[in-house]
Amino acid sequence: MDNLTDEMNLLVTLNAGYLAPLKVMLYSVHANNPGERIHLWLLHASLTSSEVASVRQLTDSFGWSFSNEQVTTDFAAGVPLIKRYPKEMYFRLLSGQILPPTVKRVIYSDPDVLVINPLRPLWTLDLQGKMLAAAVHRGVTKLVDGLNQLRLGTTTAYFNSGVLVIDLDQARAKIKLGDITAAIQQYESELILPDQDILNFLYGADILEIPEEIWNYDTRKYVVYQTRSLNAHEIHWVMAHTVVLHYCGTPKPWEAASDSKFTGLFLHYQQQLARDKSVTTGG
Repeated sequence: MDNLTDEMNLLVTLNAGYLAPLKVMLYSVHANNPGERIHLWLLHASLTSSEVASVRQLTDSFGWSFSNEQVTTDFAAGVPLIKRYPKEMYFRLLSGQILPPTVKRVIYSDPDVLVINPLRPLWTLDLQGKMLAAAVHRGVTKLVDGLNQLRLGTTTAYFNSGVLVIDLDQARAKIKLGDITAAIQQYESELILPDQDILNFLYGADILEIPEEIWNYDTRKYVVYQTRSLNAHEIHWVMAHTVVLHYCGTPKPWEAASDSKFTGLFLHYQQQLARDKSVTTGG
């Protein structure tokens, strides 16, 4: 990825339940990546034409490229469904099979994030031959790695699937729906976060670790990050250096019960989107 001005491919996969926060996320990307050429790939199974159009209107107002990639009924039918979890969660892993072969790399992001600094360094990241890049949410110690290694029988760190860089050529060669289906059927009782567990179980050895404090900051863990960094990573550091704030867990920042250090920042972008007369989101 030598060209520092090439178009960045941003991938999102979701159902209608996350459409509103997705638009806030996209607005934050636009606000903090001025002048960037961005191509949004919207990957879904069930959004209506009007829902898709509302996202397209937003990306058009940003001057971005946009592609609507609806997963075929036949393909979606082959994805095993686990109660409480939408099948769309697997599409990020299977994006190599779904997106056109001309697309070589994507940044995948969950919709429940804010992007508060430039994404370009993640786009140009040297994957060092790995298929994926992801962060690990460790807490103060590495205890969580050990617990998940015992649970899943893995030897690598436990990666969070909320923000990924994906080498799609490698993914097309290595990630197979049949492998995912077989792993889910065999280990369903052990799966806590199914797609994330599968990512780690099948592909953990092919993931390059990136710093969570910068690329996948768990907004619940401000005190943990501060403690681990001996107070270096306080709020001023976060606003200057962190790129992706990830609103993991519940309540989500758009819900009335949310009252964390980072709730107000999400509400700020939500308000800015609502007030910006240059964008039309269709609701």
